[in-house]
Amino acid sequence: MTDEDNSFYIDKTLYNGRPANSSDRLEKESRTYDLLDQLEIPYQRLDHEPLPTIDACREVDTLLNIDICKNLFLCNAKKTEFYLLLLPGKKKFRTACLSKQIGSSRLSFADPEFMIQFLDITPGSVSVLGLMNDRDNKVQLLIDKDVLSFEFFGCHPCINTSSLKMKTADLIDRILPAINHNYILVDLPDEPDPATN
Repeated sequence: MTDEDNSFYIDKTLYNGRPANSSDRLEKESRTYDLLDQLEIPYQRLDHEPLPTIDACREVDTLLNIDICKNLFLCNAKKTEFYLLLLPGKKKFRTACLSKQIGSSRLSFADPEFMIQFLDITPGSVSVLGLMNDRDNKVQLLIDKDVLSFEFFGCHPCINTSSLKMKTADLIDRILPAINHNYILVDLPDEPDPATN
């Protein structure tokens, strides 16, 4: 990205599957592709710089022809319970509403140290695919019901320099069972997030 024009690089080529050469990719990204290949899950990939703005995210959404979900890493006040919430990108996160549904008070964003410890991901790269690194099931997955209505699902491969598009059914029926994670369905109010309008 340059300071002069606030531009950012997006390779507008839609690739099927993993990079042909992964020598310059992080191990956690390669592990993500290994999992998807092992499960024979088809996906498309778009490579880009870390996306600095909502507008940049919208361009990726348009190129992939999906609405990439928000992936929020949360915890309770005591930092003893951890959650990964998936909700549509245009939905606003309402803490009180979610807390009531899952019976966990005073939810907040979890510290990056826990993100790294449990999911092997860093801020800006939060992804449901990071649950493959949560072998002790420290993180409970929460999925907003509207996510399940989308035919396709978008997320990062544990790093925010690529975005993936795959079938939502493959996430629910194949990936989550393979990584030994279940989910709790939540129903958050359908109020658009002003930041995405």
